[in-house]
Amino acid sequence: MTRRDEAASGGEARGRTPGRRASRPAGPLRRVEEVSAGGLVVHDREGQLAGVLIAKHDRRGRLVWSLPKGHVEEGETLEQTAAREVYEETGVTAEVIDRLGEVDYWFVLGDRKIHKTVHHFLLRWVAGELSDRDVEVVEVAWVPLSEIPDRLAYPDERRLIEQVRQLLAKSA
Repeated sequence: MTRRDEAASGGEARGRTPGRRASRPAGPLRRVEEVSAGGLVVHDREGQLAGVLIAKHDRRGRLVWSLPKGHVEEGETLEQTAAREVYEETGVTAEVIDRLGEVDYWFVLGDRKIHKTVHHFLLRWVAGELSDRDVEVVEVAWVPLSEIPDRLAYPDERRLIEQVRQLLAKSA
């Protein structure tokens, strides 16, 4: 299990909390598939390309910066989910312009072994101002594109960001 896996599960990878041994039911773990979508919203802000990041507290209380994302609701496409989650977590309306890629990982929570796949998209800002009204979001910020890799907590998301400039050039 990678650091990404543990961080993504809020520090409870393999069902553990820091400093404590996990107690699980004696039976086998129930396997669960989860799918989420989200991505990076970009916007030219006063001549500088920037992207929106969100900060949340993980289960250890650390502030971690990441891309907005969330669960796919019934009847939604991945692209619709990405745009909805971006709006809910950041307050901005955005349109999908390309696919960034997928990240998948495993973690254990209670009696469940969860396989999570997160589909990430590149989105273009359409309207709205940043808002951290989502109860899980502590902070929302426009971050210059060149600074995003240093701010992101998860290596898999940093890897996805490497292709943003190329994708933007292709869509121009």
